[in-house]
Amino acid sequence: NRLGPEHQGFRAIVSNFNYERLDMVAISAASARICFEEALAYARERKTFGKRLADHQVIRHKLVEMSRQVNATQALLEMLAWRLDHGHNPVAEICEAKVQATLAFEFCAREAAQVLGGASYLRGNVVERLYREVRALRIYEGATEVQKLIIAKDLLKQ
Repeated sequence: NRLGPEHQGFRAIVSNFNYERLDMVAISAASARICFEEALAYARERKTFGKRLADHQVIRHKLVEMSRQVNATQALLEMLAWRLDHGHNPVAEICEAKVQATLAFEFCAREAAQVLGGASYLRGNVVERLYREVRALRIYEGATEVQKLIIAKDLLKQ
């Protein structure tokens, strides 16, 4: 059985890339948020040197940066989903979002592991599991380097 015209299979596959990449953006954004929330909860409860971990300036800065990256990625995701829903075809912007989202996820996973310390390496800890998965999301639906090639092609098309 054949779907569509002969010799047009690749075109059919490519037409779905936007949605698949946006799925990767959504998964990465949600995973980054989970890492942030886990780190925030841990920092509020854990005591070091007589005060909560969250009361140390360096930890506060980590949490603020994680929050900023999570919120910026979420806003980008929502804007692009709206554009797709309204018939736009923002290929390069979706590639940019995938790069942004996976980098934000990687950053939040790393920073959450720093905040949780040794607890982040225990099997069963959500941060430990997500930290292992982040590298795969950087590759799925086109590695970061492939996304950048698509973005550059769009930027330089004049």
